[in-house]
Amino acid sequence: MSDPTGWFEPLYRAAEAGDAVVPWDDQAASPLLVDWASARSLSGDGRRAIVVGCGLGDDAEHVASLGFDTVAFDIAPTAIAGARRRFPESRVEYVVADLLDLPAAWRGAFDLVVEHITVQALPSSVRPTAIAAVAGLVAPGGTLLVVSGARGDDEAVDGPPWPLTRAEVESFATGGVELVRVEQRAAGAERPWARSWRAELSRPLTPPAPAARP
Repeated sequence: MSDPTGWFEPLYRAAEAGDAVVPWDDQAASPLLVDWASARSLSGDGRRAIVVGCGLGDDAEHVASLGFDTVAFDIAPTAIAGARRRFPESRVEYVVADLLDLPAAWRGAFDLVVEHITVQALPSSVRPTAIAAVAGLVAPGGTLLVVSGARGDDEAVDGPPWPLTRAEVESFATGGVELVRVEQRAAGAERPWARSWRAELSRPLTPPAPAARP
């Protein structure tokens, strides 16, 4: 795929015209995000959050409702315009940005990073770059939540989006970000795949000390 992100904007334009359906647009925040935040009584308390590939804004609005100072980005200008239109009084800062070429100021800047299905909508050729970019957003002491479709290593799938293997989900533990837990959950009737991953990762406040030389 010569332009791995080029299909998002035409999809959102077609959906706005009534000629297509955005397969991940549920008109509600991800239940796996909502449940995860509720179980932890998560409070933003003025901390910063970013929602990757925010689409029409439902996940971002939920994160902002928890008290986070929230940035949400998507590569599709039509998606960002739609999110602003849906939530005209929103506190979320909606931004057009490319996951494969993020602003340098965002690196290590967010206490909560939410990635929901975006990486799995990209072809395998750029997925490692996208995964590293997502992990790079996490601030010291911060948390990364990854929600994606799940598949086995040898399980054939159609896409996009393509459900991820466990190894791909675990590969978000890169650049100093560490895996906390991975859960496999039912995906829900609205998804074409049967199972979902929900992974929690974190970046330690202080990096591990280098190993002593012998």
